[in-house]
Amino acid sequence: MNVQFTVNGRAASIDIPPNTLLVQALREQLHLTGTHVGCDTSQCGACTVLVNGRAIKSCTMLAVQAQGAQVQTIEGMAAADGRMHPMQAAFKACHGLQCGFCTPGMVMSAVDLCQQQPQADDAQIRELLEGNICRCTGYQNIVAAIKKGRDDMQAV
Repeated sequence: MNVQFTVNGRAASIDIPPNTLLVQALREQLHLTGTHVGCDTSQCGACTVLVNGRAIKSCTMLAVQAQGAQVQTIEGMAAADGRMHPMQAAFKACHGLQCGFCTPGMVMSAVDLCQQQPQADDAQIRELLEGNICRCTGYQNIVAAIKKGRDDMQAV
């Protein structure tokens, strides 16, 4: 099947079998390997991308379902000049990562979370992050990073 969609602001057209998951298409066809495969069961959130502005786990969506959609991966978050997105910069500044495996999915989920719930408190942020697993941190710095990222996104 031919699937046409926009990925990180660029038109993409790929020929894939109809059962190809979006995460596979992104990684294997478009070579956007920042979207990670963690569990293959939608439990960990490492594969989270934005589809039409909303966070989705790309291991639970067929690529054909993205026909005509706007898809944004972690590779598309930074500005054209290489400046990090405010949420990426906040994760760095607040030490919201350790090994980094979960970070792309966390950042994508955090951006959606802040757009949907711009006044979320710590408890709400933790609840809204359910489904994004980090095995290295205690989530303290991730919550701090999300709050800083949110504030920095609002200041732009």
